[in-house]
Amino acid sequence: MKWLSIIVLWSVWACGSDSEPKVQTTPVSKYADIIRNPLSAQGDIDSNNVAKMSFEEIVFDFDTIMEGTVVQHTFHFTNTGKKPLSIMDARSTCGCTIAHYPKEIIESGQKGSIKASFDSNGKTFDQDKPITIYANTLPQKTVVRMRGFVIPKTQKK
Repeated sequence: MKWLSIIVLWSVWACGSDSEPKVQTTPVSKYADIIRNPLSAQGDIDSNNVAKMSFEEIVFDFDTIMEGTVVQHTFHFTNTGKKPLSIMDARSTCGCTIAHYPKEIIESGQKGSIKASFDSNGKTFDQDKPITIYANTLPQKTVVRMRGFVIPKTQKK
């Protein structure tokens, strides 16, 4: 019985602490405005108050090259939306195509670029390499492409 009393007293003491639970808050930063959901609770889409990527071109045709050639191209865009643009990622479907994207925020009206390179080593004939860009736009994915024809090393131009 003595042990039961001690356990009950210990339980009351442990649960009856005077300390208030501490809540940590994060200060609002310049990024708070770009992390928003364009969908309302009713399911309506707010397509006016988002970042928008407007590209000068979405397809770059590198024409005909010899296998082993590395093709580089820069896709230029402007944020034509009302909100700052943040690109989270840009990737292709294979390791032969690599994209470098700006890590900094692109304000409304500002320009930016995606630098892409395609290594044709081991790739022959018709090539169409999509580069998918993930950003705080609506829709979230934007696709640009590099395409052309690669002549195998065993053939001559």
